[in-house]
Amino acid sequence: MRILLPTGAATAEIVRRAAVGFDADVVVTGKIASFLTPRALRDLIVKGDYNAVVVSGMCTVSFEQVERETGVPVYRGPRHAADLAGILPLVGKVPLSRTVPAEDFLAAGKARDARERVAAAENDAGPEFVIRGTMIGGNSRMKVLAEIMDAHRVEDIAGLVEGYFSQGADIVDLGFGFDATPADVKRVFSAVEEIDRPLAVDTQDPDLIRAALFRADLILSLQNTNLPKVGKDVARAGAAAVMVPGTKTLAANIAWARRAGISCIIADPLLQPVGSGLVASLRQFRDYGCPLFFGAGNVVELLDADSIGANALLAGMAQEAGASVIFSSEHSDKTRGSIREMRKATEMMVLARDRPYPKDLGIDLLVLKEKRRRREPPLEYEMATVAKPMTGEITYDPKGNFRIGIEGDQIVAVINGKAVKGTRWQDVLFTLLSEGHVSLLDHAGYLGRELYKAELAIRYGRSFEQDGEF
Repeated sequence: MRILLPTGAATAEIVRRAAVGFDADVVVTGKIASFLTPRALRDLIVKGDYNAVVVSGMCTVSFEQVERETGVPVYRGPRHAADLAGILPLVGKVPLSRTVPAEDFLAAGKARDARERVAAAENDAGPEFVIRGTMIGGNSRMKVLAEIMDAHRVEDIAGLVEGYFSQGADIVDLGFGFDATPADVKRVFSAVEEIDRPLAVDTQDPDLIRAALFRADLILSLQNTNLPKVGKDVARAGAAAVMVPGTKTLAANIAWARRAGISCIIADPLLQPVGSGLVASLRQFRDYGCPLFFGAGNVVELLDADSIGANALLAGMAQEAGASVIFSSEHSDKTRGSIREMRKATEMMVLARDRPYPKDLGIDLLVLKEKRRRREPPLEYEMATVAKPMTGEITYDPKGNFRIGIEGDQIVAVINGKAVKGTRWQDVLFTLLSEGHVSLLDHAGYLGRELYKAELAIRYGRSFEQDGEF
């Protein structure tokens, strides 16, 4: 296959090195590869006998007309020339995009394939038992249990439960503190009764446990102090139970639950936080003759570190420990997003089953760190000017000042009582400029900065403060 590789002078050597061993023509079309025009490309194609063209992924113009006129497919290569060596072997062998940069297109395809493999593995799995259509144990995917503390104090409990399920929770646990009453429990479970997904109740109080049995599928934290009072009630309701150690051992409490008639049992050896016996508590994760519960949320909540990496590592530990259910929570601001993170982490563990480590799976939890750093050619210039400090004096735009904020996934810019909303900072800025709300260049630059900060805040789940540091 003969390939045409138009490039810019700045990246020509990188492209030539990538093309070694391929039947390819590297042609410099100007200083910057992304400035290639359809007319220039057409002229190059008709001069040779090519089977395909790979242009820079940074090109923004359409080459559709060139394809129609020449009959030669024009694919988007990677944005960065350094990545071309990994793309060229795929030309003609796998589909590439005419509009999306190769690395994005291939990554999306790999992620799609990964999700399909996770779904297929779950479809073929054999569980130890099933809770309201959700497989537990066996070789099924480790299930994410999300907790809502003090559920009786939550105004829109149904909305929060649905939200957790939409973020990837397999089971939602409703916790009740010491101030809750049986009436509170019945009210809360009645509010979510029509949600046909697994729901759990977490309380030590036998009366509160009984109040939840008309709808709860799973009872958390049963042990020898409350099991004699509610064990048979749980069994009659057909609910599953998470057993924990109490004044008796976990194994003894499991045996007691079985004698009470509870058939679906999950063992929770109680994972301890970092500094309070995390490593030592891992020794208790062994075969109890039933699925295991791994309380990762307690570790993450009590660790002042970003939750993303912590959740990934704990999911890997849970997988090695043989856990079937992993607990996650979003009680504090720093753990917002943990449910979604933990769900992705459990899917990574499914894909890692036949690998020595969870790497290059097609899905990952990389958010701020780069898997591979880009190596761009150095900038070329003949002279440089040292930037001057910005003056402290402010010239206000006669068109007015903006108030910028975020609402859900929307960036909001308000001026003179009118709001412009959008999910991309450039769309909001373009609208503001096109509607004539800005008359000073420095004000436009300021807006671009603040709008982009707002988009980053939404993307990374952070708070936004106008004029503050991100």
